Amino acid sequence: MTLALMWEAKAAGHHGPALLAWARAQELAPPPLRRETFTAPGDRVLVITWWSADYSAVLPELPDPPDDLSARPVHRWRFEQV
Repeated sequence: MTLALMWEAKAAGHHGPALLAWARAQELAPPPLRRETFTAPGDRVLVITWWSADYSAVLPELPDPPDDLSARPVHRWRFEQV
């Protein structure tokens, strides 16, 4: 089964570029099958990782960013391929 983990954060102030750089620098061990990073208006950063795993699998996830970079708690979702 393919599982997609989504991680989304909103930057504090005008720290969008710093939040993006921080998210890109985070390594996951083991690495996912695929990883993509997106940005959106409002200084939001979205990272999607793909895994060959069951929905309930324990997988490495991006941590919360430093408090000075984030305007609110990180949103996380899991989706399984159908």
